[in-house]
Amino acid sequence: MNDPHDMVNVRYMVDDVEAAVAFYSKVLGFTVLNHFPPFADVAKGRLRLLLSGPASSAGRPMPDGAKPGPGGWNRIHLLVDDIEAEVARLREAGATFRNDILEGPGGKQVLLQDPSGNVVELFQPAAGPWPPTRATGDGQGR
Repeated sequence: MNDPHDMVNVRYMVDDVEAAVAFYSKVLGFTVLNHFPPFADVAKGRLRLLLSGPASSAGRPMPDGAKPGPGGWNRIHLLVDDIEAEVARLREAGATFRNDILEGPGGKQVLLQDPSGNVVELFQPAAGPWPPTRATGDGQGR
């Protein structure tokens, strides 16, 4: 495993830790690092994804009563070689998408939802240098 200080850590609030672990490990190929009833963490490359359920310390209400929860539009961004094939594989596995594949000058993208509604963007870069430079665009279709 990579040095923990070199990892990029992202926390997702999830409704069901078991379902989230199954989704990220079995469907997207993440490695399970730790798995406790209220929390788990999984890794892929240098990304460590912290999956925090409602009973985890990250799920505790804020002083104003607001409760952390899943969903929203922030997302992790995973590169794929063949987005059409990956979407077909994921649909066959029962995955849910927020949209259809979109194409822009930087490449193709689609938004996948985990079992709690958190978003995972799958992105296939357009042909050319990766990562793109200012001269070639930002890789996001902009």
